[in-house]
Amino acid sequence: MEDLEIKGESGVYFIPNVKLNAQTGICEISGESYLEDTDEFYSNIIKWIEQYTQEVRKPLVFNFKLTYFNTSSSRSILDVLRALKKYEKEGGQVEVNWYYPEDDDGIAEEAEDYMKDTGLDIKMYPFEPEF
Repeated sequence: MEDLEIKGESGVYFIPNVKLNAQTGICEISGESYLEDTDEFYSNIIKWIEQYTQEVRKPLVFNFKLTYFNTSSSRSILDVLRALKKYEKEGGQVEVNWYYPEDDDGIAEEAEDYMKDTGLDIKMYPFEPEF
């Protein structure tokens, strides 16, 4: 199975960095997410998760380190988390870590809402973003 890597970009739209490692099961989405076609972008991540859960079936560690995301990205992130919860329900081992800018309570509150919506245990960590 192939890794999925997407290099982040900043401009009119903001594309987050994505590193999904099929060997280690360690995955990260970081940066800012404000995209032209959010559904298409995140559907590639969900497809990768679904393929991983069918073919590899090893533990997954998913690190979210976003400094900003818009409403459509928020809905898509919820879909990613639901895919992870589905794997967990099927017996897969899933760890979700949510890193939020220490001065941004809004992003921390989003993670709390995601926990309620999905039933996932999301570990939360403040961090100081590098600009």
